[in-house]
Amino acid sequence: MVQRLAVARQVAVRYRAAGRADKSRILDELCATTGWHRDHARKVLRVALRVALRPKRVRRRRRVGTLKSAMPPPGQVYGPEVVAALERCWAVLGGPCGKRLAPFLPELVDRLRQVGELQIPQQTADLLVAMSAATIDRRLAKARARLPHKGRSGTKFGSLLKAQIPVRMWSQWDDDRPGFVEVDLVGHEGGNSRGEFCQTLTVTDIASGWTETRAVRNKAAVRVRDALDDIAAGLPFPLLGIDSDNGSEFINHHLLGWCTDNKITFTRSREAHKNDNAHVEQKNWSVVRQTVGYLRFDTDAETELLNRLYQPLRLMINFFTPQQKLQSKTRHGAKVIKKHNTAKTPFQRLLASAHIDQTVKNNLTGWYDQLNPAQLRRDIATLQQHLLDMSTAKGHPNRVPALHPPRRPSRAKTHEATTPSSRAS
Repeated sequence: MVQRLAVARQVAVRYRAAGRADKSRILDELCATTGWHRDHARKVLRVALRVALRPKRVRRRRRVGTLKSAMPPPGQVYGPEVVAALERCWAVLGGPCGKRLAPFLPELVDRLRQVGELQIPQQTADLLVAMSAATIDRRLAKARARLPHKGRSGTKFGSLLKAQIPVRMWSQWDDDRPGFVEVDLVGHEGGNSRGEFCQTLTVTDIASGWTETRAVRNKAAVRVRDALDDIAAGLPFPLLGIDSDNGSEFINHHLLGWCTDNKITFTRSREAHKNDNAHVEQKNWSVVRQTVGYLRFDTDAETELLNRLYQPLRLMINFFTPQQKLQSKTRHGAKVIKKHNTAKTPFQRLLASAHIDQTVKNNLTGWYDQLNPAQLRRDIATLQQHLLDMSTAKGHPNRVPALHPPRRPSRAKTHEATTPSSRAS
């Protein structure tokens, strides 16, 4: 068998360059030599031709004096010191994926080294910023596996004023001009929807990804409107439009009148179509749930502490958290291919926007230069711990069932325990 394959490899190149009559003659010779059928001989020649024309791998010589010449063998390029620095950068940003972390890593490493939060040699820094997104995900797999895991929706549809508020879908949004936002509420009921509990109002700009959060005591329309008024006053761009779901906390006279008085476009999504509010729904998880979890917050003190927590979180999300935006989505049969742009922070997107005044950009840059992302992350962690202590101190019942619940006593044993025995009588 080996000898016949060797013969086929020898005539494969000659067979490819031959004409029709010569190919027939070569096949006759090969079949006579090996005893193969003509169809099998053609198949063997095709395989042998691919092997013969396959380019040979040439090992590159490493240049002396470069960074790569000092690197360890493959598989050991990123040592423990590089992985430790990567985990610190990843933790500072709140645990993003590799595709979001990789484009922002050079800027983050420079900033952390400037403020003294990351003390590593230059060679380690060069290796760190050269890591690809896939390598970052592989190196952080163990750290990500240690993270904990979700809740339920509390939206109740409001039928009031639906005819006066137009429906707007994702294809009608203006992705270039900052100021058109999506809004939603996140409930902090802790798995128990009885009574009154805090809500977090999330506002996300579609164009830049700029996100603001405010905690309110409940879902009352007046409280939601006042929180939106407070958020609009602090945005670095004018509020031009609001898009909400069909919950009664948004579809009401208070919010409609406020939008009309301030000349703000007010639209709503289709019912039972969460994709219409995809931007803010994603922030409900990545910003709110990953920060405060699923505990129950139902007091004024907890509402105040939530708003204190959202102040450093606001700076961390908008200045130091890179985000990706969907560029295109194509369908090939059952397969959907999505392409995203390079991850950027909302601050970077505002600097690149032609709709933002230069004065606002200068103010944002001056604000950014004074921030320390590691200190912001420490402030967030401290307030998170205070919030956890405040919630657990209330002694809410544990809603997780016991692994081995107590068994109910049988009827016979219950009867024996409550009826005097014959011996005792």
